[in-house]
Order: sequence, then C-alpha cells, then structure tokens
Amino acid sequence: MRQFLVAITKEDNFFIARCPELNVTSQGETLEEAEENIKEAIELYIERFGTEDLSQQVSKPYLTLVEVSNV
Repeated sequence: MRQFLVAITKEDNFFIARCPELNVTSQGETLEEAEENIKEAIELYIERFGTEDLSQQVSKPYLTLVEVSNV
C-alpha cells in the first residue's frame, strides 16, 4: 500500500482531481466521484508504468493563499 498526494478543486460543474507525483488528472461530478476516479487513474498508471522510478518518500503538501493586487 502507498499513499499519493491528490489535490481536488471545484471547476465549473466538476471536481478536478490531480496527482502531481504522477502527473495524473481525473474528474467527477461529486467530490466522492472525483476521488474514486483519481484512485482508478492512479492504479491504471501504476499498472502501465510501474513504481520503480518513483521516489519512495511522499512529499508533505503546503498550501497557502497569496494576495495579488490589481486583480
């Protein structure tokens, strides 16, 4: 078992799920559907490309907001 970092954002009528470690993206109409779909996309990626070239250390996410003027 291995964990992968996934970011899910709401864009228009869909939730977009991205796994930056693998450069894999999926979507769903609900948050739960997006999460399930990205799990499937990650599994398919690993099935096709394996995990030999991946770092064994999972990076911890850091999220922040930045303020931009004149927007």
